[in-house]
Amino acid sequence: MIVTRWIVLGLLTAFTGLPIYVMATGSLKPLRDVSGEFRWIPSGLTLRPYADIWHTIPLGRYFLNSLIIAGGATVCSVVVAVFAAYAVSRYSFRGRRVFTVTVLSTQMFPGILFLLPLFLIYVNVGNYTGLQLYGSRGGLILTYLTFSLPFSIWMLVGYFDSIPKGLDEAAQVDGCGPVGALLRVVLPAAVPGIVAVAIYAFMTAWGEVLFASVMTDDRTRTLAVGLQGYATQNDVYWNQVMAASLVVSVPVVAGFLLLQRYLVTGLTAGAVK
Repeated sequence: MIVTRWIVLGLLTAFTGLPIYVMATGSLKPLRDVSGEFRWIPSGLTLRPYADIWHTIPLGRYFLNSLIIAGGATVCSVVVAVFAAYAVSRYSFRGRRVFTVTVLSTQMFPGILFLLPLFLIYVNVGNYTGLQLYGSRGGLILTYLTFSLPFSIWMLVGYFDSIPKGLDEAAQVDGCGPVGALLRVVLPAAVPGIVAVAIYAFMTAWGEVLFASVMTDDRTRTLAVGLQGYATQNDVYWNQVMAASLVVSVPVVAGFLLLQRYLVTGLTAGAVK
């Protein structure tokens, strides 16, 4: 069993590690070496691609757009999901079951079905009210909320259900209202679930391509779409593509590793409940 386990782990490590190795070594090669015959051990290394990625395309602007959009979607998703999940978990009201089923049912449809309706809504809103949602960061944040909110609410409901209601009652006896009990008592106990929701919302917005390619313009383009700029009509700068991919992945991977403990705890508690 031990030998089999190590063999399986070795195969999985090779399956996930080899593409990263190829990307890392390819980002350190001149373009002619990347486009030519493939070699596992590169003959010459250079840091020039890491300097060129910032000039071939406006990578800094794309990075800032992605950070603002993903961060905005994360904050809005967490705030709305916390209050919605707390209401569903703690109060009985007419339509509670219908609301829960509706939230979950939205996850059954592929995202591409919402592309044309959202595009038409944003364009018409801009034409009739002057509020420009199409081609704006706010419009893309609102779009990503339609995907992250249902799962976030569902998971936080399960996590809030695992927190004893006696904590809320004790806080209210001490003079807190419902909002005060949520902010001072429930939220500190639900940190792992909230972090898990935040990571999910951020990752959903950070790497999304379909809606970002349609709902943005040159001014608001995100990294997921902007990386296509390394491919021109005459050539594809593969070494810069790999270098840029590594650069933009470092913050996300670092944040995930730092918060991994909270993510596992939040997903496990919410799913079990």
